[in-house]
Amino acid sequence: SENPPKFKAVLALRAGAPNPAVYGGADIAIQQLRAYPDIVPANLALSPAQAFERALATARDMGWTVVEADKAAGRIEATDRTLWFGFFDDVVIRITPAAGSGSRVDVRSLSRVGRSDLGTNAKRIRAFLARLKQG
Repeated sequence: SENPPKFKAVLALRAGAPNPAVYGGADIAIQQLRAYPDIVPANLALSPAQAFERALATARDMGWTVVEADKAAGRIEATDRTLWFGFFDDVVIRITPAAGSGSRVDVRSLSRVGRSDLGTNAKRIRAFLARLKQG
């Protein structure tokens, strides 16, 4: 996505983290699209309020620590800990009205440390979106 959701609530938790929370721009968007063409925003046949509640429940079901859930802004921020090394990764979810009806759910996952995440963030997003769509 060229307009990914932005981190806000977890920024204090990321203080001193080697990886910046700022998105890398169009070049990164192109690289991500090439590497993970299947990871796209989810469109749900739910109102934004319903989609928010489902996304929040899904994040909790996945064992993520919810840092902030701002229903009015349609933004959820959470932290997940990797199994093997115990690294913390952050997730931001944005829910907006979809064109016509329903909702669009954008998800971004970002490691705090490490040059390569070995596909961990992509796997996390895939798993979240699959669960979200199942309801």
